[in-house]
Amino acid sequence: MLHWAHHGRAGFPDGLLYADLRGFGDTSEPTFVEVLREFLPALGVPHSRIPESANGAAALFRSLTADRRLLVVLDNARDSKQVRPLLPSGRRCVTVVTSRHRLPGLIVTDTARLVAVDVFDPQDGTMLLAEVLGEERVFAEPAAARRLAELCGGLPLALRVAAARLAQRPSWSLAAMAAELSDESRRLSLLDVEDTGVRAALRLTLQQLPRDVSDLFAHLGCHPGTHVDRYAAAALAGTDPGSAEASLERLTVAHLVTETAPGRWTMHDLVRLYARSLDTGPHGLTRVLDHYIATALAAIAAAEPGNEDCFPLPAHYLPPAVIRKFADRSAAVAWYTTERNDLTQAVSAAHAAGLHDRTWRIVMTLWPLMVWRVRDGWAPLLKTGLEAARADADRYGEARVLNVLGWVLTEEGHIAEALTHLEAASALASCAGDTAAEANALIALAMAQAALGSLDDAAQGCERAVELARKGGDRGLERLTMQHLARHQADAGRWREALDTATEALALDDRSATADIPRILLLIVRGEALLGLGNEAEGLTQLDLVAREAESSGNEDGAVRALGALLRASPNAALQTRYDAALVRLTTPT
Repeated sequence: MLHWAHHGRAGFPDGLLYADLRGFGDTSEPTFVEVLREFLPALGVPHSRIPESANGAAALFRSLTADRRLLVVLDNARDSKQVRPLLPSGRRCVTVVTSRHRLPGLIVTDTARLVAVDVFDPQDGTMLLAEVLGEERVFAEPAAARRLAELCGGLPLALRVAAARLAQRPSWSLAAMAAELSDESRRLSLLDVEDTGVRAALRLTLQQLPRDVSDLFAHLGCHPGTHVDRYAAAALAGTDPGSAEASLERLTVAHLVTETAPGRWTMHDLVRLYARSLDTGPHGLTRVLDHYIATALAAIAAAEPGNEDCFPLPAHYLPPAVIRKFADRSAAVAWYTTERNDLTQAVSAAHAAGLHDRTWRIVMTLWPLMVWRVRDGWAPLLKTGLEAARADADRYGEARVLNVLGWVLTEEGHIAEALTHLEAASALASCAGDTAAEANALIALAMAQAALGSLDDAAQGCERAVELARKGGDRGLERLTMQHLARHQADAGRWREALDTATEALALDDRSATADIPRILLLIVRGEALLGLGNEAEGLTQLDLVAREAESSGNEDGAVRALGALLRASPNAALQTRYDAALVRLTTPT
């Protein structure tokens, strides 16, 4: 903005007035009277004629600017209150205000227009380096210059500090400087020169904020991912979501966080590094991990109601003050989709911190997303969860993770590896007397056997799983085991058995108003069985209805299965188009 003001001053024949309001510095701010005593002489008022009183000086300034065409630059303003007395009254005057804050008050009361100044892209950052160091030095190492610009995050201050360091060391290459900045533990210290630098600027900005806001900022440094919502922020700071949101809005105004979507905030990389350097006590990471566990369990309950709990809560669990509520399955699916990357980063952070009991639990809370998008490369994450469960010496957790890992590997075609994990899961669960885990292991083992063509073995395993579910009195698990039994019966061409099993399972828990995954898969088997028994009209109608239900609910795996069955029975171009689109959605990583 100052660059624009410098080049645009020719359009203001009555002059330029400039004041540094020092809103973010160690020196005291000038009073508005002190500024006016600089402005009024520039407008032709002798020092002896300047009124002594603040009101008199302000009135004289307004009268002198009423009919002039002036450009007024108020640099480094702290807030709207500091700026208002210095605004000229003339309609032909233009005032440029620069600040680290957004100053929304000026928008409300003085019809100001916000012009956000973004960080530099790598090309512009390289050009700034060239201005300081000379084009010859910078353009001799274009890749290193671009990397420097990226490591500085496009912040002009950071770029100038990096350039100043290089200017002091003519023999240094840009690549050497980039290598040093690549170390996150040293990056901020390398971007300080004397009393100027990124840390100093951020420290001064924080000093202007209320204590609760600056405390929340510090706690954000404990977040393992890149985005927070008000619930995650509240969990980090040990407060409620409303208070957290109010603080996030203050931090947004101060340009310390950015709202990238309604209700989601992120930090610039260098700002995040600074937040992580602040001391917030020992439990910040645990609080946010437990927040994710609690929220994911609530999402599972909304997305797949009636399913057994994934696990007991970890020891020394730190519950958030408020757990997010999900109105329905769609809301839960949307949350999972939005939070996937941050949940994955939470797993990595928990594992690195040795919080093994949290690590495998967060991995397991992702199982609905794994079911919906089974071909998204989940095996590495599950292997991290398996390593954590074993480090935690938790046989229950180990068996559960092995189940899901074996199933994913089966879907990926790694059958031999899957069988090893699933046999181990079944043995662990049996020794522990965990009938639910054993039944789940038998289901996944049956899928691997079916993939090898052993459909009879697969059906027998599922029959054993049904017995275990009934023994445990778990109707939801019984329904799930019967769904898999019906699938294997259908694949073996045992249509009547498949139809009877699917119909019985659907009657166990009527969820006609929901689109949960087992129900979708049971309806697919039922439609296929009807076709197999010669009831073509009813079978096609059944499959068409379930395909549309799966598509509308975001169950891409179910949509692909139902549309595939329809294509085999009655191929046409429209079905093929829908099938291809569902397959793309299923196989494209999110």
